Amino acid sequence: MRSPILLIAGLTAALSGFSQPTIAAELLPATRNALYAALADEYRAEAFYDAVIGKFGEVRPFSNIIVAEQHHAEQLRQVMISHGLEAGSNRDIGSEAIAATVPDTLAEACAMGVQAEIANRDLYGKELLPAATDYDDVTAVFTALRDASENNHLPAFQRCGGEGAGSGKLHGKGHGMGHGMDGGMQHAKP
Repeated sequence: MRSPILLIAGLTAALSGFSQPTIAAELLPATRNALYAALADEYRAEAFYDAVIGKFGEVRPFSNIIVAEQHHAEQLRQVMISHGLEAGSNRDIGSEAIAATVPDTLAEACAMGVQAEIANRDLYGKELLPAATDYDDVTAVFTALRDASENNHLPAFQRCGGEGAGSGKLHGKGHGMGHGMDGGMQHAKP
């Protein structure tokens, strides 16, 4: 099993569009790599959610969570800039490769959202946070972003059909709205 630090370094090496200036030498390499990995992960999520909206329209929770992903990326960019790192823009928006990963149904997209948010939560908790323990500002942002995935985004995707679509009393299969006891007017909120 590869160590989290090697995994992060591998992710960082695979990123295109990010340069690491020498001014950032004050950060430990593992922390610098963790910041780049976190930003790349937030950018990928934003691009996927953008592609889902492109296919299905302004549907919830994607239309809400994409705004949160943009905010998360901005938080990371601000921390990176404060440490002298360049934080490139999201080059994945509008990517045909990402658009090709959007499934045929919204319920399937919600299920992918569930898996993505679980992976995001685990990435922060198991790999990125341990690499940032020497920096309170980085730790605070990583903790907030992990918590947003676990406590806000994950439940929103679960409600929209990602887990047990149609099995609950309020949410059925469909475009994020059920046909249960509330007449189908219940919307998932991130």
